[in-house]
Amino acid sequence: MSAMTRQAPRRFDLRGWSAEDLANPYPIYRHYRETDPVHLGPANASGTNTWFAFRYDDVTSVLSNRCFGRGDTQFSSVVPTECAALRRIVSNWLVFLDPPRHTRLRSLLTREFSPQVVTTLRPRVAAIARELVTAMASSPTVDLVADFAAPLPILVICELLGVPRQDRIWLRKQAMSLQQASSGRSGNYAEAETAACELSDYFRREVQRRRREPREDLIALLVRAKDRGGSLTDDELIATCVHLLTAGHETTTNLISKSVLALLRTPEVLGELRANPELMPVAVDELIRYDPPVQMVTRWAQRDQVLRGRSIHRGEKLVLVLGSANRDPLLCPDPDVVRLDRRPNRHCGFGIGIHHCLGSALARAETEIGLNELFRQLPGLHLTDEPVQFAPDVVFHGPERLTLTTCAGGSDA
Repeated sequence: MSAMTRQAPRRFDLRGWSAEDLANPYPIYRHYRETDPVHLGPANASGTNTWFAFRYDDVTSVLSNRCFGRGDTQFSSVVPTECAALRRIVSNWLVFLDPPRHTRLRSLLTREFSPQVVTTLRPRVAAIARELVTAMASSPTVDLVADFAAPLPILVICELLGVPRQDRIWLRKQAMSLQQASSGRSGNYAEAETAACELSDYFRREVQRRRREPREDLIALLVRAKDRGGSLTDDELIATCVHLLTAGHETTTNLISKSVLALLRTPEVLGELRANPELMPVAVDELIRYDPPVQMVTRWAQRDQVLRGRSIHRGEKLVLVLGSANRDPLLCPDPDVVRLDRRPNRHCGFGIGIHHCLGSALARAETEIGLNELFRQLPGLHLTDEPVQFAPDVVFHGPERLTLTTCAGGSDA
């Protein structure tokens, strides 16, 4: 059955997606965007209504509306009480907080992830990207995810945090366990609890090391904020270290992987970029719109609200489908096509409002630099006949493996 004729489910649900739908969720989004744009899905585990918003105007209005919050207690309500470390860490993550705690914690980090500071990091990001691509160049076939898209952002965030490079594989494994649990993708809370305990111990040791040996990195910045001004609790300090690690890699991994996939599937756009590499920032912005790495974000109604004629009551959950909003024809013409002439590009791929992705400038820079380095060093890069297998996750959306041919030792034909 083709993508355009697949039957959309009667009720939109985050569970039970087929491999075909994971690879291309956009026909399903289109169905709901056109027929039931504020859709009542199945109740959540606590019996509370879960709503889904599919249109750009609705998604962006909710993101800007303080009457819908992140609800820092909502995650804890679905995690077993015996998972104390997991509950303690994730409930202190910036992404789950509302003002005034959100304002206080975000203010500590805003400068460190500003476009101005990210500009100073670009040479180091380029050096890491060059090293990874050089290692790939000698192999006729590579897995873009394992060989490039995953290690690039984890190596960058490890350097920013000031933790040893050799720890990156272990850190990524632990971070992925936490990310899966925090987004409700995994019922394996025992594994996530173990990861939370081990990461807490790891970063406590790093904090103690900064107090003995002052440095200039993100952990040291947080330690100084706590020790000098008392603006962080012990739990917030450790949780923020873990959150920076966790949020600092998976989104960018998916963005890089899906950007390469989209460009290899649209050779005319890739050809334009090869001829005009200065267009890469524009291309990355368009690729974020076209297939965002985070497909959905959640808000909770802080009071009774009406959205497109539907009554959403206080305490009910609203899932904002960013991937659908970015393909709304009311946002831009030809939304299912990658185009480099969308200026301005008003997508919501990194959110908007107070919860706009803190690391968006860094993610953009890593993707721009990474794509330029890949296509510069590997001009023969192309897809193989192996099907692209997407991770079983429609929220943090990306391929588990992306097998490419580099044409190492051969022609580009």
